[in-house]
Amino acid sequence: MRIAIAGGTGMTGVHVAAVAGERGHDIVVLSRRTGVELLSGAGIAGRLDGIDAVIDVTNVTTSKPDVSVSFFAGATKSLLTAGRAARVAHHVVLSIVGAEAAPDGYYAGKLVQERLVAAGDVPWTILRTTQFHEYAAMTFHRAPPGAHVAPRGRVQPAAAREAAEQLVALAEAGPAGRAPDLGGPREESLADMVRRYAHAIGYRAPVPMVNSPGALGRAFRSGALLPGRGALRGTQTFAEWLDALPDA
Repeated sequence: MRIAIAGGTGMTGVHVAAVAGERGHDIVVLSRRTGVELLSGAGIAGRLDGIDAVIDVTNVTTSKPDVSVSFFAGATKSLLTAGRAARVAHHVVLSIVGAEAAPDGYYAGKLVQERLVAAGDVPWTILRTTQFHEYAAMTFHRAPPGAHVAPRGRVQPAAAREAAEQLVALAEAGPAGRAPDLGGPREESLADMVRRYAHAIGYRAPVPMVNSPGALGRAFRSGALLPGRGALRGTQTFAEWLDALPDA
């Protein structure tokens, strides 16, 4: 197959590109590094010609709903318009388990993305996953130096590599609508994950436990972002991911 990977140079995208390449697919990466600006659609014309499936793992770092909605709406419309013009047969999107439980901040954009894809003309598949193991590192590093905190929350983190494997498998299988969710092998405490990550990279100052504000904080604490009974389960645990860190 010829597979276009939107966001193919990002944290998840590099895994998707690796998995697709290992399975013998021809890969086209769509990102700023390859001359494509998805938000405006600049540089995308003609890039999807001959593409069998698009895998969208684009991302934006923000907690502001207007920024998230603007990004995901813009990028998704660009991809769907180009995909329709090129007669792409399958559009695959990565989303988040339980996003409707916290329809604010970053999650607001993901919900808009899902709605646009489901209402679009290109046959589609949406895979929702839980937070990746890297979420602990992101949570730690987004705080100012010396002000690190460990938010309370119930999570079931998954490996980004395993999510990539599932995305490529779904692209190969053809449009499926909402695919079964993907979660990690077991539930973890988000606060514990952040503290363990901090310790693994040599941070020795206290990391106090806090309640994150708003709908997202409540969703984390209530378990609303955990996978349901019908979800698939990955195999790599957070401890195994932590042990594999270069500086761990």
